Amino acid sequence: MGSKRDPIGDMKQFLVAALTVVTAMSSVWANLGAASDRIDDLYGNLDQRQLRDDGTVSVLYHKDRYLYLVIFVNDRSVSESYSHINGTDLSEKEIAKFLKINAAGGAWIPVNTSKERRFKRSDDRAEATYGSSSGRRALTVRELRGKDAQRDQ
Repeated sequence: MGSKRDPIGDMKQFLVAALTVVTAMSSVWANLGAASDRIDDLYGNLDQRQLRDDGTVSVLYHKDRYLYLVIFVNDRSVSESYSHINGTDLSEKEIAKFLKINAAGGAWIPVNTSKERRFKRSDDRAEATYGSSSGRRALTVRELRGKDAQRDQ
């Protein structure tokens, strides 16, 4: 006689495997709202840290082929810019990946502008732009708070 499979046991194994994959994938990237220690661990070598006049802290990291410029307020990321170290354009796939990790359960909606590519998150709590930043092409994702969140409505 053949052995019977335990469907509940199979489902448990599947759920454990799926949870492991999701946890591993989420730990590969940080995103808006992440604490500085998490970003320090994930974004690689710290190149520059600067206290800005407005009390925020900007930190430049490099890892693999990317530069990450992160603005922190109260030890929490409120703006992140992603670019290639060599200054080349990000691919559509890379832009989609960085937007996805900053979606926070929402969807990114393209907004037509004449100057640069712009995206608005469906929850109106973040926006993204792809254009020139400090002499290089970068995708910048930032939280919208207060007046900024109401600006486009």
